Amino acid sequence: MPSPSKKNTRKSGTWSAARQQFATWDKAALVSLVKDLYDLAPTNRDFLHARCQNEEGAGEVLEAYRRRIEEQFFSGKGAGEPRLAEVRKAIREYRKATGSIPGTAELLMSYVENGVLYTCRFGDIDERFYCSVEAALDELAALLKAERPDLYCRFRERLAKLEPMTDGIGWGFHDHTVGVVRTLEKELGTP
Repeated sequence: MPSPSKKNTRKSGTWSAARQQFATWDKAALVSLVKDLYDLAPTNRDFLHARCQNEEGAGEVLEAYRRRIEEQFFSGKGAGEPRLAEVRKAIREYRKATGSIPGTAELLMSYVENGVLYTCRFGDIDERFYCSVEAALDELAALLKAERPDLYCRFRERLAKLEPMTDGIGWGFHDHTVGVVRTLEKELGTP
């Protein structure tokens, strides 16, 4: 059983502890901290640019996240194994930073397209890979159906191109892709 003194102490590594500390800092100290975080890692810079984006810079921010996705599939080192967790992380970071549904949908579409291109170029991958790409396609479909059906027209042609590109890919990937694409067309396409 922990001692009473241990029960009453807060972990120093929690957000609550950090937030309490930041509440005592002046504006200059907080700006300095943000600058240090900005300089620390490219992902921090991308996040901060996304959070602070304005209309003119929105395309540049989205493009930085799209490049992060593409680099996981095509780093120029040949058929390396893409780090799919990094792809998902980039999409989550973008959505959290911007709240942009159109941009998030674009990044999900980019994930699916790059996944398809990757397997077309390098051959059969594994079930985990296909399940991850399918999950991104499902997330895109859910986003379009539930939150922004008006965006479907932006993705219609790109989604239609997936059907012939995935023909012959195993693991049920082609069937799943065709099912999702046809359902979207049936539900959101113009009559």
